[in-house]
This record gives sequence, structure tokens and C-alpha cells, in this order.
Amino acid sequence: MMNRQRFTAVAVATALGLALAGLAGGAAQAAPAKHKPPTKGGTSAASCSRAYLPLPDPNCTPGAYNPDVTQATINTTICVSGWTATVRPPTSYTNQLKAQQIVQYGFSDTNPSDYEEDHFVPLELGGAPRDPRNLWPEPRYGNEPAQSKDSVENKLKKAVCGGQVTLNAARSAIASDWTTALSRLGL
Repeated sequence: MMNRQRFTAVAVATALGLALAGLAGGAAQAAPAKHKPPTKGGTSAASCSRAYLPLPDPNCTPGAYNPDVTQATINTTICVSGWTATVRPPTSYTNQLKAQQIVQYGFSDTNPSDYEEDHFVPLELGGAPRDPRNLWPEPRYGNEPAQSKDSVENKLKKAVCGGQVTLNAARSAIASDWTTALSRLGL
């Protein structure tokens, strides 16, 4: 009986910790999500749809912004080399969230190493670091969408820090559809 109580206490503490951690990211603003409606969904047990891949389900992962990052603060935040390391959440948080979200998305492959717990609005564009609305288990297999998205993120950050596009324009483009973000902004 003692083991069952200990397990229950740990499960409750874990759930509470994740909920509080999401709130600890500050009063993050949700990013706009403009995606195509799904044509095929996940399994009936899944609460999030895989039909949007390589994008996340906008109902589960709409994106969220770090309120400390604005156009006025980019030169002291995202444009400072190494700044994202100061806000990146620990893997103890993201790995636990990733395991939960793999189930929520109904992925049949439940191996966590086959997914990157991705910030939909990237940290380098001022995405909310710990907000579960901004994190999702992006599949690594297939055409390597995680690496392709990383390349887009890097180009957008360079354009923002170089004054080619505004922070809001870059955030809007990546939150709408990262696969077309560069062309939408003429980059």
C-alpha cells in the first residue's frame, strides 16, 4: 500500500510541476496559428492531430512568445550570441513533456529519441521557453523536418538581427507555416 501512495504522490507532484513550469515562463502571448484544416487525423485516443505534419496541431501547439523579447529588446536578448542558452529549459522538463505529448499526438513510435521537443516559435525568435503551447514532439525520422526547420530559424534570426525583417514579421511567418516563412518574407 505504501508503494501505491508513493507512486500517486509522485504522479501528482509531476503533473503539478509541469503545470507550474508552463506558467513559470511568464505571461506568454499565444502566437497566431493559421494552418490548413486536417484531412486525416490521429488515432481516436490522441487529443492532438498528426494531420498537420510537418507542422504541429495548432489546437495543441499554437506557439507562444517570451514577453521579455520585443523589437526594442532584440539587441540585449536574441541578437546576443549564446542568449538562448540562458532561457532554454532543462531536459528534465522537456523530456517529461515530450513523453506526454508523444501520447497526446498518438504517435505509434514512442521512442523519445525519434523526436525533438521543438519550440514551435523558436527561442532565437523569442518563443516562450517553457510554455507547453510552444513545445511539441517534432519527428526526426523521414525527411528530417527538425533539421530543415532549424535552418529556417537561423535565417530568420539573422534577418531580424540584421534589420531585414521585424521580429513580429518573422514570428508571424514561422507561426503560420515554417515551411513557407522564408519565401513569405522574401528571404
